[in-house]
Amino acid sequence: MELKVYINGKLYPKEDAKISVFDHGLLYGDGVFEGIRCYNGRMFKFSEHIDRLYNSARAIYLEIPMTKEEIKNAVKDTLDANNMKDSYIRLVVTRGIGKLGLDPFNCSKPQIIIITDLIELYPRELYEKGLDAIVVPTIRNHYEALNPKIKSLNYLNNILAKIECINAGAAEGVMLNKDGYVAECTGDNIFIVEGNEILTPPTYAGILVGITRNVVIDLAIKAGMKVKEEQLTRYDLYIADECFLTGTAAGIIPVVRIDGRKISSGKPGNITCSLLEKYNKLTKLSSN
Repeated sequence: MELKVYINGKLYPKEDAKISVFDHGLLYGDGVFEGIRCYNGRMFKFSEHIDRLYNSARAIYLEIPMTKEEIKNAVKDTLDANNMKDSYIRLVVTRGIGKLGLDPFNCSKPQIIIITDLIELYPRELYEKGLDAIVVPTIRNHYEALNPKIKSLNYLNNILAKIECINAGAAEGVMLNKDGYVAECTGDNIFIVEGNEILTPPTYAGILVGITRNVVIDLAIKAGMKVKEEQLTRYDLYIADECFLTGTAAGIIPVVRIDGRKISSGKPGNITCSLLEKYNKLTKLSSN
């Protein structure tokens, strides 16, 4: 079956899904997006993703020309058109077609694009064996330059960091903030385990407030685990008992080595595996 893509209220075959070269989303990365997972026909944390999309748009002074319910229905219609029960959904809102130059007020109506497809961020075996990561030289954007809470189309900061970890032969790169504290990875939030405590960088460290991150924190607390948002350094990563990453595309994935140093035994830890099991059960029970 030929994949169809939603653009501004119409569905197009993948090969015909095109936008103007004068769209400011292409020219300047001016726009916002969300990645959403659909499991067995059910959208996971759908409302939370839509709320974050609108918050990102408001933060860059972009008015989405559809209501939240209209956006939700458009996503569902696109999934139905592609007959997909399990999917990664990329929901994009660009500034729209405009003149050359940065002025966003020269743009016409924002464009809404919905892609429903499959994604495998990491090979399946890494969920069982764990992945290797490095701390990359590229730091996370300063939150007063481009706030990481805004899920914008400008991902060059993350891409430069991803290039560095790929060139080093690592699956993922840990990014520090301007003060040298751990922020997040190129596409995921990061957690470590020390003793019976789960630690993760606070939102003020300059991170995207991940929806999966919040889900995992809730799962851990409900299971009686102690979770703390705390400033972390490389040292904390190196001596951790466990480490794992979270994200919409990745879910939960263990990290077993950072900068060539084994995390504890070099195998996914018990707490990580327990949370992964709970998360997988939750996604199977997810609802719209």
